[in-house]
Amino acid sequence: MLHVATINKPIRRRNGYGPIETVIYNIDKGLSALGHRSIVACSADSNVVGEHFATVPLSLGDYCRDSSPENDAHIDEHLRQALKRAKAGDIDVIHMHQWFERVFIGRFNPPVPIVFTLHVPGHHSGVTEFRSLHPGVTPDSSVHSVAISEYQRSQYAGLLPVRATVPHGVDVEDSPYSSEAGSYLFSIGRITEVKGQDTAIEVARRTGKQLIIAGCVQNKPEDRDFYARLLPSIDLVCDVGSEPVTADYATRVMEPILASGKQVVYIGELSAEAAKEWYRSAAATLFPIRWGEPFGMVLIESMAAGTPVIAFAEGSVPEIIRDGETGFVVRSTDEMVRAVGRLPELDRLAARRHVARHFSTARMAEGYAAVYREVLEPAPVPRSIVVAPVPIASAHRMAVVR
Repeated sequence: MLHVATINKPIRRRNGYGPIETVIYNIDKGLSALGHRSIVACSADSNVVGEHFATVPLSLGDYCRDSSPENDAHIDEHLRQALKRAKAGDIDVIHMHQWFERVFIGRFNPPVPIVFTLHVPGHHSGVTEFRSLHPGVTPDSSVHSVAISEYQRSQYAGLLPVRATVPHGVDVEDSPYSSEAGSYLFSIGRITEVKGQDTAIEVARRTGKQLIIAGCVQNKPEDRDFYARLLPSIDLVCDVGSEPVTADYATRVMEPILASGKQVVYIGELSAEAAKEWYRSAAATLFPIRWGEPFGMVLIESMAAGTPVIAFAEGSVPEIIRDGETGFVVRSTDEMVRAVGRLPELDRLAARRHVARHFSTARMAEGYAAVYREVLEPAPVPRSIVVAPVPIASAHRMAVVR
């Protein structure tokens, strides 16, 4: 299996903000653990678990950037090298996460099927705009789209045929767990209005709880303006993103902030390892989103650490949280405030077990492996012919390039 990765950021374990890159890393890790040959076509500054096929020296460095001839040429070279690798003769399936336009118009045309993970809402996908510009172009039968939630799948009805739904997963064993709830609330995500950090601050004020806010402020006018509007409500700003996560991280970094007496604290963008430490010690993670998020990685990352989530019932949230068991699904700020008072009702271990059963990297990898097998199956044989099923354990191992 060849994964044609995105190149916004490197594919590696310790990305800060890099949601798609994190998913690619996790799929690669999960497939490798299952014994599949997983090849990742990505930038040379990446660090993957499977086979690393370097296409360009460096990633582009960020999600938020202006289009330029240099960046376009960088992407073209990445795809040219990935296509060359796809034609080497040892690849069964290609897994992609971006650039459907290049696939549909034939600029990226490998000789094997493509599994395409959909990461954005249907109305943000660009499919409608693409079709208006290319009315005669439609995806051929060798492109198989996969949704990341049933909510997202419903958004693509009439836009693209969706073959399957495979939810994202995290490595639960790699998530530190605490059975004891801390005293603070946690909010992590890109600092932007639809993520609702202003609502999280209101909940903290009304409940008297300390709130730790983490996340990047992208170079977008609307995000910078939202952050500027938040600042008067933030009692302390201390960027700890560069602090190494060592054995003394809790005492060296976390304890001084938690003991500062400041109620609302913004700590900047965190690495994945640092985020796990803040998840583990929180009373709950707040997720007051204002949009239909296709899949919230924050939800499963928090629950994997045993920390329940209180979230608005938007997008895929009701598919991921078990209301009253692994967190609370609410519909207003008042309900979120009341849910904070109900946190002692929840068993933190139940949240972790829920993720292990339904949203682990193994579960995600098994889901994609099943899709790969399906797209490689020959056309159905006549009903009069009986074909013995092939046990999954002996199924053909595929090389996957992300």
